[in-house]
Amino acid sequence: MDVLSRMMEGMVDWGFISGFSVGDSSRSISVTHLLFADDTLIFCDPDPDQICSMRALLLCFEAVSSLKVNLTRSEIVPVGLVNNLNKVAAILGCKVSSLPVKYLGLLLGASHKSKAMWDGIVEKIERKLEVWKRIYLSKGGRITLLKSTLSNLPWYFLSLFPLPAILANRLENLYCDFLWGGLEDEKKIHLIK
Repeated sequence: MDVLSRMMEGMVDWGFISGFSVGDSSRSISVTHLLFADDTLIFCDPDPDQICSMRALLLCFEAVSSLKVNLTRSEIVPVGLVNNLNKVAAILGCKVSSLPVKYLGLLLGASHKSKAMWDGIVEKIERKLEVWKRIYLSKGGRITLLKSTLSNLPWYFLSLFPLPAILANRLENLYCDFLWGGLEDEKKIHLIK
C-alpha cells in the first residue's frame, strides 16, 4: 500500500485531488486517504474532475501493483449535501451509501456519545455469555474468561470513544451476573446429585 500512498501524494501535489484540513490555520494538515491492510478511505471533493483523476489513479495502481481494485464492493459516502452524487458514482462505478457507515467495526459519522455505536459490542458480549455454560465452570474459570476474552472486546472502541456510564453499568452487571450468578447454578447441580 506504500505505492498507493506515494501515488496519492503525487496527485495531491499536482492538484488533481484535495482532501480536507485538520487543525487550525497555523498548524493544519491535509488528509487525503487512510490505509488499513486492504481497506482504503479516500477523501476528495465531489468534483467530477477529481473523481476522474481518482479513477485514473486507481487504474494506474492496478497496472503498477498487479492488484485488483474492486469498485463494485466500494462505496461513495457523501458528507453534507452533494448535488451530483449519481454522476460521481457512475464515474467510479460504485454504489452510494450514507453516514453513519461501518468501517473496521466502527460507525463513522455517528455521534461519539451515541449509545447505539456500542450496541454491537454489548450484543457480542451477551452472545458469548449465552454460549458459555457457567454451571460447568469453576469461579476461577469464569474469572479467566472474563479477564481474557470479554474485557478485551470493548478496548478497540475505548481507544477512540468514551464509554457512556449507562453502558459501563450494563457491562458490569453482565459480568457480575456471569461470575456470581453461577453460584446458584452450582447449588442446584449439587441438590440434583
